[in-house]
Amino acid sequence: MDYAHRQPHQAAAQVAADRKAHGKPGRMDAHLAMVGHVHNVAMAVDLRRRFWVSLLLTPPVLFLSPLIQHELGLGGALRFRGDGLVLIALSSMIYVYGGWPFLTGFLAELRHRQPSMMTLVAVAISVAYFYSVAVSFGLSGVSFFWEVVTLIDVTLLGQWVETRSVIGASRAVEELARLLPDTALKLDAQGNTQEVLTTALQLGDRVLVRPGARTPADGVIMEGESFFNEATLTGESRPVSKKTGDVVIGGALNGAGAVTIEVKASGDKTYLSQVIELVRRAQASRSDTQDVASRAAGWLTYIALIAGVGSLSFWLIAGPHYEFAVERMVTVMVIACPHALGLAVPLVIAVSTALSAGSGLLIRDRSAFERARDLTVVVFDKTGTLTEGQFGVTDIILLAGGDEAEELRFAASVESQSDHPIALGIVAAARERSIAIRHPSSVRDIAGEGIVAAVEGQEISVVSPRHLARQDKAIGDPRLRELEAQGKTVVVSVRSGEPRALFALTDIVRPESNEAVARLKKLGIRPMMLTGDAEGVARIISAELGIDQYIAGVLPDQKAAKIKQLRNSGLRVAMVGDGVNDAPALLEADLGVAIGAGTDVAVESADVVLVRSDPRDVAAILGLSRATYAKIMQNLIWATAYNAVAIPMAAGITFGTGFLVTPAIGALLMSASTIIVALNAQLLRFYRTKAEPAHVPSQ
Repeated sequence: MDYAHRQPHQAAAQVAADRKAHGKPGRMDAHLAMVGHVHNVAMAVDLRRRFWVSLLLTPPVLFLSPLIQHELGLGGALRFRGDGLVLIALSSMIYVYGGWPFLTGFLAELRHRQPSMMTLVAVAISVAYFYSVAVSFGLSGVSFFWEVVTLIDVTLLGQWVETRSVIGASRAVEELARLLPDTALKLDAQGNTQEVLTTALQLGDRVLVRPGARTPADGVIMEGESFFNEATLTGESRPVSKKTGDVVIGGALNGAGAVTIEVKASGDKTYLSQVIELVRRAQASRSDTQDVASRAAGWLTYIALIAGVGSLSFWLIAGPHYEFAVERMVTVMVIACPHALGLAVPLVIAVSTALSAGSGLLIRDRSAFERARDLTVVVFDKTGTLTEGQFGVTDIILLAGGDEAEELRFAASVESQSDHPIALGIVAAARERSIAIRHPSSVRDIAGEGIVAAVEGQEISVVSPRHLARQDKAIGDPRLRELEAQGKTVVVSVRSGEPRALFALTDIVRPESNEAVARLKKLGIRPMMLTGDAEGVARIISAELGIDQYIAGVLPDQKAAKIKQLRNSGLRVAMVGDGVNDAPALLEADLGVAIGAGTDVAVESADVVLVRSDPRDVAAILGLSRATYAKIMQNLIWATAYNAVAIPMAAGITFGTGFLVTPAIGALLMSASTIIVALNAQLLRFYRTKAEPAHVPSQ
């Protein structure tokens, strides 16, 4: 595939399309992934060179043009033998050298059967140039050489400025890639350091990270402790304290302490590499809105061609001179170039993707992210999302006498084989009391209800009260109702078929959850809570957070059905969960948000991955979706309104008023329109995702 004549904003998408055509839609190696950026840089350098050369040759063309001499009152002062040939030669040099990007781009658009900006500019400068050559060799009329060269100059300048804007918007991947150091200090078995390439690191290697250096790979701290700045990676503004056993992210900046880490992920498996890949895919992907804009740009090209030919025909019949008719056609072609319309969406997408990635808000599905602006309900999974997911035992109620320590020992032994937050809380309570935990056998889960195992020859199960109620073994002890009324989660320890004890636990509400709910309400979105806990627990936590609606007692395999019911009722629903247990519900929702993914950014069931365990980021991503859409609409409205006004003016509707748009002025207006769109996209960078409630910017 030839990339030489693709427009700047098409390069990355073209690379992705070619990669997909060769059977590799999800993996782009470093060389191909950087083609779009390298193409834009090379094009900017080329456009700059062509602009300055053309500009340098322009003054002689202007002063040698008879019309300019007449307007300046110079008479024949600048005339000399052969001046007409010099004028043709200089104009031809500018036409060929300065107009080369447009002429070759025109051929490329014809080859792909996608006429657009290059077609209009090439037709405009070619008609004016060849008409002027014909006049110079005897055709009656006035030459347009000065119009041709100034048109090329202004259009080259506009293309150069625009390409620089595109480079700025697409620099996110390059900046992320620079976070990872080129080399690392690898430790051998004797503790000696050797400087090696970061790409040579293997799993299990130990690496020394000195103060002020960036970590070369994802790993676990084996020795030392320090603070790490992860702001550029996860959006966490404050340095994060890390000690032995903690995970560190490749690219994080180490603070004052030297640490030794063991490499757990390297190459394309690291967090940073996954983020870079997501940013590349998001920036290269096409959205629904972009497709609409592209189709509109295509139609605008045909409208401009028709309007140009139509204005030529009209003024040939009704106009004062046929050179006036040619000038009108050229102006229409130039002023109607659909570049602003074509750039309206992709530039905003590039900026919003970079902005979100730098804040730990990773977009996996661009279309779903754009649709997030229309959401009406956000459903939160409770445990681990709105709460810390860390339970602590507050009460132990004996139902059949006995000893608390003994019942806790049996329950903790069974729960030691589970990683459920409730299980972890019971095990932690046993360890706090220095109670020996036995190794259970015949362990099996009861889906969404508890766990059962054999301990010391006895069958022990730790289950929810409702599980026993469904088996007609409901707990009648009034203390159960009292504990549930306090918002505590209660499980029952059953030994040899007999309920022996109640364990009451509480889950700590995240301090950020109240603000997260408040931000959603400011956005006009209704927050809901979905939980497997009992009614009393759900009611109390919902009241504490200001959530008006909740769904309690939902088993894991029922969550997707609940989301479907909400969607069937006409609501636009986002589901927020941990991306593992909630995978079916995330897929069922209009927008699936995996929260607290940490270094595991490849959560396949989610449309958006939030790296931090901060529910406020949900409001941030929804607010950013609205702000992005607002910027896209502003650009599309501007590009459309500009053409609606400019095309009739270019065609000569203002004839008789004393004001006419010349081709050069038309090129200036077209370039200004494109630059306005590019600058407006850059204003999205001022959107703040963390420090204040999410909102749609007013600029």
